[in-house]
Amino acid sequence: MTGRAIMLQGTGSDVGKSLLVAGLCRIAQRRGIDAAPFKPQNMSNNAAACPGGGEIGRAQALQARAAGLQPSTDMNPLLLKPEGDRRAQVVLNGKALRSEEAAAYMANRGSLLPIVIEAFDRLRSAHDLVIVEGAGSPAEVNLRKGDIANMGFARATDVPVVLVGDIDRGGIIASLVGTRAVIDTEDAEMIAGFAINRFRGDQALFEDGVRFIEDRTGWRNFGIVPWLACAARLPAEDAVVLGQAKPKDGAILIAVPMLSRISNFDDLDPLRAEPDVEVRFIPTGQPIPREAGAVILAGTKSTLADLAMLRNEGWNYDIIAAWRTGAHIVGLCGGFQMLGNRIEDADAADGLAGTADGLGLFDMTTVMTRKKVVRPISGTTIADDDAVTGYEIHTGLSQGPALEKPFSRLEDGVLDGAVAAGGRLIGTYLHGVFASDAFRSRWLEKLRSGRSSTLNYEDGVDTALDELAEGLEEALDVDALLALAR
Repeated sequence: MTGRAIMLQGTGSDVGKSLLVAGLCRIAQRRGIDAAPFKPQNMSNNAAACPGGGEIGRAQALQARAAGLQPSTDMNPLLLKPEGDRRAQVVLNGKALRSEEAAAYMANRGSLLPIVIEAFDRLRSAHDLVIVEGAGSPAEVNLRKGDIANMGFARATDVPVVLVGDIDRGGIIASLVGTRAVIDTEDAEMIAGFAINRFRGDQALFEDGVRFIEDRTGWRNFGIVPWLACAARLPAEDAVVLGQAKPKDGAILIAVPMLSRISNFDDLDPLRAEPDVEVRFIPTGQPIPREAGAVILAGTKSTLADLAMLRNEGWNYDIIAAWRTGAHIVGLCGGFQMLGNRIEDADAADGLAGTADGLGLFDMTTVMTRKKVVRPISGTTIADDDAVTGYEIHTGLSQGPALEKPFSRLEDGVLDGAVAAGGRLIGTYLHGVFASDAFRSRWLEKLRSGRSSTLNYEDGVDTALDELAEGLEEALDVDALLALAR
């Protein structure tokens, strides 16, 4: 049996495709439809570890969760992880293949289409419905030759397309009508209709706009999705959202330096969800605030490069000053490595060859290797025996006296990370650790003068997915969308 498929493409990046696919996956799950998400090509340093090893974009992991599935490398067979402005690591079927300059990748990407389609076909053979997400926009005609993410994929697999536009950013009529104007006739024929996302206000005032779009494109309108508050409670994949958080009066301030190659920043989402905690991502050119109760160094795709950036910004002095004045310091994955004495990467295994001194808070040295650890894992903290669940995605081996006081014992007996100063300094390779309620609550108690957390983060994510599904059921002609799949 071969399952049916439908594809959402966008008029641009960050128009909400990922969450719309997640919402449709949850709708399918609630209706008893065996559906799976799929994204041919993703570019993100926010990755998820799949059972059995392998990594995919975290957006596809969230979509899998919405569908009631475990994440699989077939859901995102091609993941590009930027290592710089013009270079990325190519992850194929969950495994790091090579690092490549953008021009070289663009010249040869078409050769990867058969591998992408093989993964898609495996999903179709295992599920009744596959909901596909495009990347960027099909209107980027300069990227059309060799495309495997949008129309190149849709036409090769004969999957019908719905085009998504974001009205909140303005120019929705131009973006939809303009897309129709610039793509060729064969590509346009793959598009069955459009959906408008993030609408605020009275939709009756936009009825003439919808008719204009329909008349100029020949596409039908599948619905107008209002601004849904629940979307803010779901993990975001694109770093563009990090500067959009609003200050919280009277909240505990946690500062996170905005590293240029920051990765897996959704590690901080559980803290952002706490009502009396403000997670502030510090942009370049600004110091780490002295009033911060904690500083967290997040993961990075290139530890040495971001360590150099951290020093250029003067954040190393700010972190040491924060430590000396009583702030809590946490390093996650690459951030943990930066807190040591030294990082060595002779073979550019992590994006940049060289050796550099770390911040020296942990007495340890990290040596980067070509071996990459990718796995979901759980364990317990050494100090308090709190259960922690997350995943590892990292290169490098850390060694030194600091590791004699580990942060956690993993389920396979491996000791992870390091702790000092009674837990005021923590380093771990475990991504997602703050989603473990008991650990997060105990850590926040030290910042809140003993007040614990009542937030159940994972339940909140599932509640938000249900609310997203309910919102889409009301806003979209879901029956028509599902009937469109073939």
